[in-house]
Amino acid sequence: MGLRGPQIGMGGRPRKPLADKLTEGNPGKRKLEMLIFDNLPEGADMPSPKDFLSERQRDGSLLSADELYKETWEWLQERGCAELVSPALLERYAVSAARWIQCEEAVSKYGYLGKHPVSQQPIQSPYVTMSQNYMKQTNRLWGEIFQIVRENCATEYKGISPQDDLMEQLLRSRK
Repeated sequence: MGLRGPQIGMGGRPRKPLADKLTEGNPGKRKLEMLIFDNLPEGADMPSPKDFLSERQRDGSLLSADELYKETWEWLQERGCAELVSPALLERYAVSAARWIQCEEAVSKYGYLGKHPVSQQPIQSPYVTMSQNYMKQTNRLWGEIFQIVRENCATEYKGISPQDDLMEQLLRSRK
């Protein structure tokens, strides 16, 4: 039986972004916490990425999740939101994105088809399905991160984000 309703912890009406509250008024009259992107104060140092984010893989390569972790943390730091996002969420996002890149590299290397282990008939490569699953997970995790930024900005954020740059990361990793 499938799950029904919103995700755990995501029940009820979605939070209204701060920019919308400022434009439409604040009916609850609660104090609004605002982050302004101009002249940001110096923030805390980046938490060190865990060792598993750069572990050696079975094929001898290194997992590039630590680079994605650092890029994302720096992006959040520039927007004054780094301390609002838990390091564990950043780690999950970075690992998921790095695994997606690995699967895409495997699809490029081995192709879209594989052989069935018993019948030896052509089947879809398992890397294709894994890549799709990791991309869904990566997008969901990025949605959580970006929601934090969106809910805490005084102005609507538009611009380049680490999520927009994942394909560039994939292309850079092929060198």
